[in-house]
Amino acid sequence: MRASRLVTLLLLLQDRGRMTARQLAAELEVSVRTVYRDVEALAAAGIPLYGDAGHAGGYRLVDGYRTRLTGLTADEARAAFLAALPGPAAELGLGEALATARLKLRAALPAELREHAERLQECFLLDAPGWYGDADRAPHLTAVAAAVWDRRAVVLRYRRWRAPEEIERRVEPYGLVLKAGRWYLVAGGPSGIRTYRVDRILELRSLEEEFDRPDGFDLAGYWDGYLADFRARLHTGEALVRLTPEGARRLGVTPAGDGWTRARVPIESVDHAHGEFLRLGADVEVLAPAELRDRIAETARTLAARYGTRATEADTP
Repeated sequence: MRASRLVTLLLLLQDRGRMTARQLAAELEVSVRTVYRDVEALAAAGIPLYGDAGHAGGYRLVDGYRTRLTGLTADEARAAFLAALPGPAAELGLGEALATARLKLRAALPAELREHAERLQECFLLDAPGWYGDADRAPHLTAVAAAVWDRRAVVLRYRRWRAPEEIERRVEPYGLVLKAGRWYLVAGGPSGIRTYRVDRILELRSLEEEFDRPDGFDLAGYWDGYLADFRARLHTGEALVRLTPEGARRLGVTPAGDGWTRARVPIESVDHAHGEFLRLGADVEVLAPAELRDRIAETARTLAARYGTRATEADTP
């Protein structure tokens, strides 16, 4: 533990230049007295560092000295690829490793490139989740990630939409994908390669069995195909509607003028379209299919009756 701290102290001085004992103690989460001892140990080992007294003083390395102790550990190397995603890195249990990897990468850069990297970090931020929902809680994410790293099979108890809602299945975890703040596990199983939402895993049991990924399997290629298939299955129906100019704008339909516009729009299902068209309110009229029109009409009657009754009750003395 102390050896790791000494390396981190050395990299901090190399990366930032002069630092006081108090600043080093805050970075290393140790006491100032511990920093004094660590500095003495580095000096005794032949590291050319010195301290300046006074208000502007602190410890620094001799100009031109650069350590070669910048090799990344396995966890730090993994975390480096998630450098733009500190939140997901922390979810995978790599938050601390990411911080250390960043420090090592910065220490290895020449001054001009280090300044460029700092400017990028100041000016650009990736926030993956969508506006109207927080990232899902996935309590088994760390265990799933460990199984992916180690290529060990697991047994999942999983909740899905269709019956039976809960299933138990032995799978071989091939990879994890983060999509719009939600984690997905791509895994091989008895029915081939499938995709599982990690937040729907109810229970996970790691096995001692190791596995080999299929020859030629490419996670990015699989995911592209999965998304293409998903989109192809998403809109299998069609609805005929009339739209006001505002409704046409909201649906992305080119209006036919200042009046109503007739359009055919793809729909996923009657249930899904029912909710989506209700969001447009009076800016849409569904003409077909009849089942969808009847569903929306029934909802409109129910809402009118409900709000009409409450209005009457509110007016009653």
